[in-house]
Amino acid sequence: MLSPQLQQLINLFLLLLVGKYIAYIYLSWMSIAFVLLFTICIEHFMIYLKEEKLTFLSFSSLTTAIGVMLMMVTPYIWITMTVIAFGLVQKHFLQWQGRHFFNPSNFALMSGLLFFYNDAHIALGQLGDNIWLEFLIIILGVSILYRVNRWIIPLAFTVIYLFLQYIFIVCSDPVLIMEEVYYRFYSVSFIVFIFFMLTDPKTTPENAWMQILFSVAIASGATFMDYYYGFRVQHLFMSLFICSTTVPLFMNWEETYQRKRLILMSALMLLLSLGAIIYIEIQPPYYLEMDG
Repeated sequence: MLSPQLQQLINLFLLLLVGKYIAYIYLSWMSIAFVLLFTICIEHFMIYLKEEKLTFLSFSSLTTAIGVMLMMVTPYIWITMTVIAFGLVQKHFLQWQGRHFFNPSNFALMSGLLFFYNDAHIALGQLGDNIWLEFLIIILGVSILYRVNRWIIPLAFTVIYLFLQYIFIVCSDPVLIMEEVYYRFYSVSFIVFIFFMLTDPKTTPENAWMQILFSVAIASGATFMDYYYGFRVQHLFMSLFICSTTVPLFMNWEETYQRKRLILMSALMLLLSLGAIIYIEIQPPYYLEMDG
């Protein structure tokens, strides 16, 4: 049986392949291959620095790279490679007892907004809006989420997100209708975010009730920012960015004897992520068209 990491890689590469031929993936195959090769080199260099040997091939690093390429657009390939490197480096060094503070792909995307806001943007249109592709993603997503016991997160997030968007966004705006919120789910990349980025086993709780609370926190954070700043695609990623910093604290609290250090490290990650979000949020919004 395939490992979950390899299965995830196959799923995302399939989406990249389909998106390249029927949707709006802007990178050339040569650029994609170059980014993936760069990713393999950086990831295994980090592994060698930590363990002084290489004993396995890291499939997860390639899923990070593909996730970034599916979600971010930039005219400069060096920016894509730079933010992927940021995501991989933090994966190896910003963790607590094997649990990451940040999802590597999401960290890379947020790094792009933080350091290259004028040249790197999150775009949910690269995979188009084909309904059959959405169903394919759901099938692929469910197949792996059941294996890693994370199927509750996309289900809980979807229900809670729709409820909060109706209560706080639709009901507060007389010209906004619920269909506009539903329309977000027609974006294939939005579904990819829910099923593949929101559910990273290393950055999400294992307990079912904690997974529900995690989903509530992310949906609430995104809705809060939508209410005060207007809907921006980046709010979903920002909410995941800040909420994931608390997962190691709650998941390792009973198992560690270094609780003060864990609290300090979690608080530092939380403050840094909050500062990054505030800085990004004060930047002017951008608008992209995916016309092929």
